[in-house]
Amino acid sequence: MAEAERIIGTPDSAGADETAASDETAAPGAPADGTAAPEERPRGRRRIVALFVVALLAYLLDLGSKMLVVAKLEGHEPIDLIGDLLRLDAIRNPGAAFGMGEAFTIIFTCIAAAVIVVIIRLARKLYSLPWAIALGLLLGGALGNLTDRIFRSPGVFEGAVVDFIAPANFAVFNLADSAIVCGGILIVLLSFRGLDPDGTVHKD
Repeated sequence: MAEAERIIGTPDSAGADETAASDETAAPGAPADGTAAPEERPRGRRRIVALFVVALLAYLLDLGSKMLVVAKLEGHEPIDLIGDLLRLDAIRNPGAAFGMGEAFTIIFTCIAAAVIVVIIRLARKLYSLPWAIALGLLLGGALGNLTDRIFRSPGVFEGAVVDFIAPANFAVFNLADSAIVCGGILIVLLSFRGLDPDGTVHKD
C-alpha cells in the first residue's frame, strides 16, 4: 500500500510537486514522469475486478431472491422466521429504500442511474481493496433496484421495487437495500480512517 501511495501521489498535489515526488520516491526502474510502474497497473486492475465481482454477487443475490419471492411468496401469507421479530412479507415499493418518497419514483430511478455512472467512472482510479468492496456493494444494490424500476409494473422507470424482509417495527426492505446500506457504512468508516479510493492515506 505504501508503494502505491508513493507512486500515485496524493490527489491534492500540484503538478510540479507530483513530478518531483515521483523522481524522489519511485522504486528503481519506475518511470520518472510520475506514471505508475508496470507492476502497479495489474494491482489497479485487480481492485477493479474485485469491485465488479462484489457488484455482480450482490446483484445476482438480490435478483434471485426477488424472483423467488415473486414466484413463491407474493399473494400469500407472510412467513414468520423469528416469531414476531422477523418475517418475510412480499410488497411492491414505488418509493426509495425502506418505502420513502413514493411520489418520486422517476427521480429515484435517475439518481440510481447517476450513482452507477459515478461508481464506474471512479473505478478507473481505484487502488484500495476496501473501497472496491464498498463501491461494489453500492453498485450491485443500485443495479438491483434499478432493474425493478425499469422492468416491473406499472412501467419503464416507474416500476415498483420488490421488498420482502420485514423486521418488527421497521420498514420492509430487500437485499439491494442491505447492500447499499452496508456499502455506505463502509465508505463512512474508510473516510474516518483517511483512506482514499486511490489508496492514499490522509490525516486531517
